[in-house]
Amino acid sequence: MGAQNGKDMLIKVDLTGDGQFRTLAGLRATRVSFNAETVDVTSLESSGGWRELLGGAGVKSASLSGSGVFRDDSTDERARQIFFDGETPEFQVIIPDFGTVEGPFLVTAIEYAGSHNGEATYELSLASAGQLTFTAL
Repeated sequence: MGAQNGKDMLIKVDLTGDGQFRTLAGLRATRVSFNAETVDVTSLESSGGWRELLGGAGVKSASLSGSGVFRDDSTDERARQIFFDGETPEFQVIIPDFGTVEGPFLVTAIEYAGSHNGEATYELSLASAGQLTFTAL
């Protein structure tokens, strides 16, 4: 995998529940993180005293974050609505030359900022809220 253009990493949301995804507009930076908890099954009988982990037993999670500027009324409004209503709609994350991750996410934080001589900006944080699917490119 060669160098990738950062603007090709997209976070999309299903605006109406019909399976049609729209890019959250105005994002300038995006980040995705995948995590898996470990389950330690080490005992006195573990070979050489080394820790043993039980594969596939921990809780898996993903988190998304992004920051940007306001550009699109419908996706800005939808992000706010998701947060204030506590919804967990379907999101898509397009990761260049890797694949697409899709599933429900909860908006865990929205931060707004601005200065008197600049644009209004926002930061968004999301946490996975159910099973995710991955489709390789």
